[in-house]
Amino acid sequence: MEKKAFECDRGKATLYCGEQADAPLIILNNYSGEGASVIQAMEEIGTPDCHLLVVGNLKWDHDMTPWYCPPITENDTPCTGGADDYLNLLLTRILPEAMSMLLGSPRSIGIAGYSLAGLFALYAMYRCDAFDRVASMSGSLWFPEFREYVLTHKMKKRPDKLYLSLGDKEAKTRNAFLKTVQDNTEQIVSHYMQLGLDVTWELNPGNHFTDAALRSAKGIKAILM
Repeated sequence: MEKKAFECDRGKATLYCGEQADAPLIILNNYSGEGASVIQAMEEIGTPDCHLLVVGNLKWDHDMTPWYCPPITENDTPCTGGADDYLNLLLTRILPEAMSMLLGSPRSIGIAGYSLAGLFALYAMYRCDAFDRVASMSGSLWFPEFREYVLTHKMKKRPDKLYLSLGDKEAKTRNAFLKTVQDNTEQIVSHYMQLGLDVTWELNPGNHFTDAALRSAKGIKAILM
């Protein structure tokens, strides 16, 4: 895949161009780096042709969180709720810049993310109508009041495909926040199914940090099929 990098207000964006001009475009918000390990995993599992826009080196606990959350462990930092501001930046500056680098128009636009970026991917559905497909891998759906938000708010646009995954050991913790993640995720999946959405739910072996690149690639592949 041809790689094109450009600077943005939140760090660095990297566009990997697919073979077909009208291939789907997937946005992957990433904790750091250019997403090279995800690209490699996508190739290894035979992911369909797409353009991939990776936005890395984000202000993770700010850009990816919808509202304030205090530190959940003794040495943690608070989440400061900058998701709306970042989404605006993504839609008005980062995405248009990436689109200008493509030779054609993508036939669909999706958004994907791991951990807090998985939380952000779902949140974005309720704040804008820009995304046709959404993938949340090991999403931080333990986030306080997020499950309630999903159950009581309406999406701006019904996605064509949804994918959610989690590691089967992620909820096995004494942390009062983190131990809710599987129950919350399964309730959200059930809610989406009741809405009649095309949603795939996958429970992977391991904890939150197991096979992050592979899990990300599997989620991206799922919403492209």
